[in-house]
Amino acid sequence: MKAIVMNFTQMVEAEIPALRRHARTVTRDSDIADDIVQDTLVRALRFAHLFQEGNIRSWLHTILINLNRNRLRSVARRPPFSSINENDAPDFAGPKAGGRDIERAIGALTKDQRDALLLVVLEGLSYREVAKLQNVPMGTVTSRLGRARAQIKAYLDGDSKARAARG
Repeated sequence: MKAIVMNFTQMVEAEIPALRRHARTVTRDSDIADDIVQDTLVRALRFAHLFQEGNIRSWLHTILINLNRNRLRSVARRPPFSSINENDAPDFAGPKAGGRDIERAIGALTKDQRDALLLVVLEGLSYREVAKLQNVPMGTVTSRLGRARAQIKAYLDGDSKARAARG
């Protein structure tokens, strides 16, 4: 039995250069290719008892192809990659993350909506006072506030229209 295992191990080792070439061809990335080859070798050695006499090269390459297909499926299910600048890091972590989202949502509002919202919410002015300051009817202030609140809610809920506004 030991001679068979040694023979199997030697046959697998002999195929490593061909596996690496194949993996680099299908992935076009040497690091990913090396990972797939390593995973192929681990699986081959773990499941050596399943190998039936025949072409070991074909068996190893089948394992490699299946691992690459699984990797591609996994990558396709992930959300798209977006780079993070160094100064963006606080936006994605910690207790201030929610505040950053609201800040971005407010920033996405039109100037009139943002001004009306901030005057009412932060300054505590009445709708009537805001209407006087902005020199518009009170109904316009009400409309601006309603739209601003709806847009902020949609932004925070991840609505597609709000995402486009972020864009």
